[in-house]
Amino acid sequence: MTKKKPVVARYDNNRTRLKTGESQRPNGTYVYRWTTQDGKRNAVYAPTLETLREQEEQIIVDKHDGIRADKKHLTVNDMFDLWCQLKRGIKDSTFKNYIYMYELFVKPAFGQNRITLVKKSDVRKFYNSLADGKILKIATIDNVHNVLHQVFQVAVDDGIIRTNPIDKMLKELKMSHGFEREKKSALTIEQQKLFFDYMLSHPKDRHWYPIFYIMANTGMRVGEITGLRWSDIDLDEGIIRVNHTLVYYNHRDEKGCYFSINTPKTKAGEREIPMTEGVKQAFRMEREYQQEAEIESRSHIDGYDDFIFVNRFGDVQNQCNLNKAIRRMMRDCNDEILEKYGADSNPVLLPRFSCHILRHTFATRLCESGVNLKVIQDVLGHADVSTTMDIYVDVTNALKKREIAVFDDYMATGTIL
Repeated sequence: MTKKKPVVARYDNNRTRLKTGESQRPNGTYVYRWTTQDGKRNAVYAPTLETLREQEEQIIVDKHDGIRADKKHLTVNDMFDLWCQLKRGIKDSTFKNYIYMYELFVKPAFGQNRITLVKKSDVRKFYNSLADGKILKIATIDNVHNVLHQVFQVAVDDGIIRTNPIDKMLKELKMSHGFEREKKSALTIEQQKLFFDYMLSHPKDRHWYPIFYIMANTGMRVGEITGLRWSDIDLDEGIIRVNHTLVYYNHRDEKGCYFSINTPKTKAGEREIPMTEGVKQAFRMEREYQQEAEIESRSHIDGYDDFIFVNRFGDVQNQCNLNKAIRRMMRDCNDEILEKYGADSNPVLLPRFSCHILRHTFATRLCESGVNLKVIQDVLGHADVSTTMDIYVDVTNALKKREIAVFDDYMATGTIL
């Protein structure tokens, strides 16, 4: 029977006894080495023995909590790459937008931090740099936050960090910077009439009338209407069948900018929308315009062709160009009115708005006219009725204020307006 060798006590230069795994390096600093259950050797270094033992205590706690010491060298960028491999269940367009946002705002600097060393104060500093330095809108920072939170959650789930330092940081940013949720303001009835009357009365902008009128009277999303084909509509039955959406990718990858066809984001997006007589006439107006101008759809995208709304070259429209057209017409229309009536007359003017506001305007008109809430949800393709309810509540509150104002005038004057 062999005898066990006696353990020889080891000391540092200050004659302090060293524990198992501890040693002092020739330059006077300290190192602690240990082996994990998988047989992998690990080491931490410190300038003093006191600091080293603080790290040893943390290693023991980490081991007890299941925190993986062998992954502490991973950066935020490393975890993002892992998240990209694991992420499933979202639309390709949404995923590509996440990657674009991350590579543009996170990867160059913040992404190089070791994920185990990132503290809430680091996240706060980073978010402040986005809001104050790059002057990003809160919606953009929200997208960045959404990606980062998921990336750090992967590290939590894999036992690399204990808690997610991204938790509640966006809420804190909004509070500290006074960001408020931006309310989507629908066009008033007067503004809506002004916009369409302007296009009809100006020959150079008349060709824009059909697509914007249909947007404002069907509530279709911009990708749904730009991807609409003649085979998707039935003018005799007065039905629009929405079963796909046109997406324009503008990302820094090997393909550059390109169009693609996606299925609707949710099942509720697949729907049939009844046409009003005005919508039918707008489709006929578009067809007549293209025939007179000898314009034909020439785009072929993922097996789809014969698109309804195309430019003068026969290519499909995209959201950027449509919004540019709205902004230009808004400016020209307002200039014309101000020149004619002057600012002192307080004339009706067009606000700055986008394609999406036309969808919101349609929803608002439906609510104002008393259409059933479930019908509004189905026509708009809202997966969650709470989205429809937000619009409904805003509209009914405005109607209540208007009716109370009438009551107030009646009580003051004794006459009903």
